[in-house]
Amino acid sequence: MSHQYVHGYDQRENIRLQDQASTLVELLHSDTAYPAESRVLEAGCGVGAQTITLARNSPQAQIISVDISESSLAAAKQKIAAAGFTNVSFQQGDIFALPFAPASFDSIFVCFVLEHLTQPVAALNCLKKLLKVGGTLTVIEGDHGSTYFYPDSEAAHKAIQCQVELQKRAGGNAHIGRALYPLLNAAGFSNIKVSPRLVYVDSSKPQLVEGFTKNTFTAMVEGIREAAIKAGLIDAETFDHGVKDLYRTTEIDGVFCYTFFKAIATKGIAS
Repeated sequence: MSHQYVHGYDQRENIRLQDQASTLVELLHSDTAYPAESRVLEAGCGVGAQTITLARNSPQAQIISVDISESSLAAAKQKIAAAGFTNVSFQQGDIFALPFAPASFDSIFVCFVLEHLTQPVAALNCLKKLLKVGGTLTVIEGDHGSTYFYPDSEAAHKAIQCQVELQKRAGGNAHIGRALYPLLNAAGFSNIKVSPRLVYVDSSKPQLVEGFTKNTFTAMVEGIREAAIKAGLIDAETFDHGVKDLYRTTEIDGVFCYTFFKAIATKGIAS
């Protein structure tokens, strides 16, 4: 049940994740909040990019954030402490074997995690055991197949496809956003509601041009350059041309679009 993180754990990736989270707060989290005194598990918190929003939106909830990476947890702890939040605790653990009692959480939050797992339904079943009956699971994932832009570019699509293929070879699925409903249904969740969250960027939205098109998406593609070339997926000239064309979409006449999917589901009595 591989959970290899194809983007790596270096400082550049840390910064990219922070840029992504801060840029997309309103789009992804305008409806993310938990009641006072509720016990919330954040499974796969990474460097705390989403944790800080959970803490801010639900100041009276008790949030337990876990991740398999010790270095990511250290970065998350530092980020939360620097922001002055005291409603989050951290613990290292594997999503398939978390050290919590059954039915011990009111809600579970999972963001950009399932895409890296070879068996996402198995992971969802493990998490479901930790939920109380009537408890909610929130899942957010992207879908690289939803990427389109102007001016269009064959080289850019080829560079993006390298990311998709590398993630597939690592056991993940960069197109998992479109599959959230069937995955949650297969895991036995009830009242599944999925909503697409479209990021539309043109030059009238300079914050999104910088924060999403440049610093989140294109930075992600740039980050797999050496791995893609080494794997024989693409030649250096085509890859670099593709990245250049992605930056071209950030100019005055450019447009970039990408869709995230957010699902909220409930653990039923029989599940």
